[in-house]
Amino acid sequence: MMRVSEEGGGYAPIQQIASRKMSQATFGMQLKGHKRARLIILFFLIAFSAVGVRLGQLTIGTPRPVDLAQEADDKIPRPEIVDRNGELVATDIQVASLFADPRKIIDIDEAVEQLTANLPRLKADEVRRKLSDRNRAFTWLARQISPDEQAIIHNLGIPGIGFRWERQRIYPKGRLAGHLVGFVDIDSRGIAGMERYLDDQGQLLVASLADPLEAKAGPVTLALDVRVQHAMTEELQKAKEKFSAVAAAGVVMDVNTGEILAMSSIPDFNPNDPVEALQKDRINRLTTAVYEMGSTFKTVTFAMCLDAGVSMQSRWDARGALVIGRSRIGDFRAENRVLSLPEVFTYSSNIGTARMALDQGIEKHQAFLRKLGFFGRMRTEIPESAAPLVPARWGKISTATIAFGHGMSVAPLQLLSAVAAFMNGGKLIPPTFLKRDPELMAGLGEQVIKPETSDKMRYLLRLNGQIGSAKKADVKGYRVGGKTGSAEKVVNGQYSKGKNVTNFIAGFPMEKPQYLVFVLLDEPNALKETYGFRTSGWNAVPTGGKIIERIAPLLGVLPKFDDGTTKGVAIAASLLQ
Repeated sequence: MMRVSEEGGGYAPIQQIASRKMSQATFGMQLKGHKRARLIILFFLIAFSAVGVRLGQLTIGTPRPVDLAQEADDKIPRPEIVDRNGELVATDIQVASLFADPRKIIDIDEAVEQLTANLPRLKADEVRRKLSDRNRAFTWLARQISPDEQAIIHNLGIPGIGFRWERQRIYPKGRLAGHLVGFVDIDSRGIAGMERYLDDQGQLLVASLADPLEAKAGPVTLALDVRVQHAMTEELQKAKEKFSAVAAAGVVMDVNTGEILAMSSIPDFNPNDPVEALQKDRINRLTTAVYEMGSTFKTVTFAMCLDAGVSMQSRWDARGALVIGRSRIGDFRAENRVLSLPEVFTYSSNIGTARMALDQGIEKHQAFLRKLGFFGRMRTEIPESAAPLVPARWGKISTATIAFGHGMSVAPLQLLSAVAAFMNGGKLIPPTFLKRDPELMAGLGEQVIKPETSDKMRYLLRLNGQIGSAKKADVKGYRVGGKTGSAEKVVNGQYSKGKNVTNFIAGFPMEKPQYLVFVLLDEPNALKETYGFRTSGWNAVPTGGKIIERIAPLLGVLPKFDDGTTKGVAIAASLLQ
């Protein structure tokens, strides 16, 4: 017997009905399984999303916790500074600095006691104030401590106290060329000298020097020659002590490239202890001070007149004082006669030089000074510089006095740049403290006087070195030429009869000058051996000679002992007749 069931309007066997029911049951089970799987998947999606959002907050939305003790300093360090021969003059070293996390300090009194007992330079009140600030997670306690100090503090085991590695700038040559190299502050920011210059050039300069493989900047090569710097500085120091001067300064410059091979201003300072640099007497007298240069400034007047076509045979009346209004201009050692152009130079006649400038006129005088840059501040890599002091009202007396180096004050380096042009064929080349590539010199510099004018200036300078006021610097074999200058100092707005500044500019070898040497002595005193004189010829000139004698061999200048010196003196003497 077969049981039937009525469905869908018909009848089906019981087996078919049972089979359909089982299929429906199976489908229901599958449907429930799919829903459960979806719920599980949805759960994990929500969970992973929550984790992802949290990770994003931790890595992007909130500051990353810093492990101060372990954080590496991955910045490109300051570039090393080397002299023109590769001698290291500035570099970085790694040192530890002491910090605290006040939130982790357990016993403030004990921490203060232990820290100040082992680092006496720490002030207890200041340390206590810093450690008591529980809202801070970091505070410096002592920057750049020694390895011994680090070991002692480390062994104390004070919770919340740690160390962080920093870079410290050191200067292996100490105070040698301190004014030139400059220094940085405790955060390694350039404050003065070439260090300040490097910062002003920004990351572009550092990047240009960087070694991509070592993440390390290449060295900055200065024009400086530490051998020359040492020799010059030593002679300046001796001169300062011998003549009891308040200061001494000097420069050695390549007249053909404008490179400063040495620059020293004494008293100086040690860049490793830059606090010294803040003392008033430690200024750089070559760039940040201005002086009435005295007779060395006469070179400018002679270059102007010769370039304008004035003959070497021209003569000027120096038989008596030159009177302009209520002013009287006289000579230090008056000849009281008519002087030829070479005589005006070698006798350093104020009267003759003033008459030469007045013959050119005020406008031409000003135009020539402007062409040489004397009306503006000299710009070099070193940021410290002083603007010249120019008369507010420029009349006939201004031209007359400025012609022989009074009435206008300039930075010595500014005058040296002009005198280098007088020696090198007439090109005014900007001075530089960086090593210059000779191949890139073409086109650098402005032609400010004719080459033949430069020839005549070299002759006059050499003549003065042979028979004039610079003869005490005529080192045998090195054909030195130069000009001396002495000027009374201005004290409280008036010229002081008891205080003067002497200077000397020399070039060598004068048949084709390569180097210029400058010496300045501030308030030198007379000695018995100087017969009571304290003018340049008795102090700055012999100092310059000693410097040349020491540096010429270092610079590869060979002495010539067959340069016809005796004959040259005879010819020069005949020109003075």
